[in-house]
Parts: sequence; C-alpha cells; structure tokens
Amino acid sequence: MNQILKIDNKNISEFNRKSSNKKRYYFQFVFSVFLIFVVIICYFFTLILNRSKDITAKQIANNYDISKLYNNADSQMQVFKQGNLVFSIIGMIEIPKINIYYPIISEANEELLKIAPCRIAGPMPNEDGNLCIAGHNYDNYKFFSKISELKINDDIIVYDINKKSISYKVIDIYEVSASDLTPIKQTDLSKKQLTLITCNNFNSDNRIIVKASNQINTIK
Repeated sequence: MNQILKIDNKNISEFNRKSSNKKRYYFQFVFSVFLIFVVIICYFFTLILNRSKDITAKQIANNYDISKLYNNADSQMQVFKQGNLVFSIIGMIEIPKINIYYPIISEANEELLKIAPCRIAGPMPNEDGNLCIAGHNYDNYKFFSKISELKINDDIIVYDINKKSISYKVIDIYEVSASDLTPIKQTDLSKKQLTLITCNNFNSDNRIIVKASNQINTIK
C-alpha cells in the first residue's frame, strides 16, 4: 500500500512539474510574441516619423520661393512655421552624388535638426569662412545619412537666399569624437569653406566630418 502511495505521489509530482513547465513556456511564448509585436510597432512608428520629417523638409524646399527672392534686391531670410517652431531658411544644399537637396535652417536645436540640416557655426551660405552644417543620420537616404559615401573632389552645391550658388569640392572625410569641436573652428576667414557633420550610428561617440572648399569662378 505504501509503495502504491509512493508511486502515486511521484506521478502527481511529475505531473505537477510538467504542468508548471508548460505554463512557464506558455507565458514565455506569449511574452516573446508581445515583445516582438512591440518592437515591430516601434520600428514602423520610427519609419513613419522619419518619413514625415523628410516630407516636411522636401515641402519646405518646394515652398522656398528662391526665384522671388532672387528678384528682390532686399531679399531676406524666408521664415517658416512648423507646429510651435518658427525658423528661418538661409539657403539650400545640394549633393548630386547622393541625391541630397535640402533647405538649410539658420540655427540648430534638437527639434529643428529633425526638420532639415541646420547651420551650427560659421557664416551665412557662400560667405567667407567655415560654414558648418549638421544633419541627422537616419541610416537610410534622408538628411546626411549617406555623406560618408562621398569621395574626394565630389561636388557639394550651396545656394544662398539670392539664388547664387557656389560649388564646393570635397577635400577630406574623417571622424572625430563628439566632444571634438575643431572641425567647426573658423581658421581662415579669407576662404569659403564648408563642413558637414553627422553622427556615426555604429559608434555614437563619433561624428562623421566632410570638409569641402569652393573652386574659383564657380559663382553662377
């Protein structure tokens, strides 16, 4: 009789253990499915958000009546409003090789950088000095995501508010730490220089720098 009870107790214990394991596996499965679902939702939400920012930048570029400004001797920076943000456009940047054509916002902050590339230091477009423009790296084709693909002597065209354009040639591409501010220094105020800055998404502590210099007699 005792042996029968021992066997029954052993079977019951084994049954309870298997039942407990099944419940645990079930909850693990449900949690994994839920986690995957959340990750997918976040991924598509990020894509939609980034896409909307790119569309906003393109709309601003399309609405930037540069031809009207060109005919106005007293041209001023064009002012735009996006939600609660009010900002000025000081020109356009075009990089044919990587299909970039964006407005340049006059100043930079976290929200403005989500709309378009921003001037963070230096003169107005095409004036003497080192014009420094920062743009987000979205790891796709938006903003400055692909500037690391540029090569020496590739063209970067900058338009000012008077529709005058200067073609710059890439002279250097390198990386610096996020705390290194040497790329934005104004070292030679007698030359027109251009510095593009974006994040290295594989190393968040680094910034990708593209340096460019204008060529003589390229003002159109």
